[in-house]
Amino acid sequence: MLHLFFVCLIVGAVLHAAPLISPFDAIQQSYPNEKISITKKNLLLNKQEALTVSRRAKMVLKTKIYRIFKVCDSNTTRAFGVLITQKVRSKNAAVLYLIATQDSTLKSIEIVAFHEPLEYVPSATWLSQFHGKTQHDALRVGNNIPTITGATMSARTITDGARLALAIYETVLKEHV
Repeated sequence: MLHLFFVCLIVGAVLHAAPLISPFDAIQQSYPNEKISITKKNLLLNKQEALTVSRRAKMVLKTKIYRIFKVCDSNTTRAFGVLITQKVRSKNAAVLYLIATQDSTLKSIEIVAFHEPLEYVPSATWLSQFHGKTQHDALRVGNNIPTITGATMSARTITDGARLALAIYETVLKEHV
């Protein structure tokens, strides 16, 4: 009986913490009917890059390691995806920020994994307000980004992540276009 309890507990935890979508599928959805290639790599910021990113994002970095996805068609880099994992309340969320290289704007935001209760996941409509935003936009919840009733921490985490992803792009990735 105790064994069955632990199996149910583990299965419940896995189902609750299951990814919502893979980063590759999220990127592919942003380029429907287009032949693209996606490569992933880890990015380790050096000390100077970390200071610059922190200053541009107007936040303290909790890590210097980020997963980056490079999106290409034939021989052109179309976008970079920056996967950022941050704590929302007491558990982590992984969010993919897709930045178009053509104009250095956010093309899309996709929540890849969310370990808090799913009712705290922001809607696609709320996420769409970030499309077209750049490093120069003041992304702050309560100012130019509306809060979400009952999910203020989620809104803050995703907005902070948008500033961070754009700062990483401007500091490190933009030169690799």
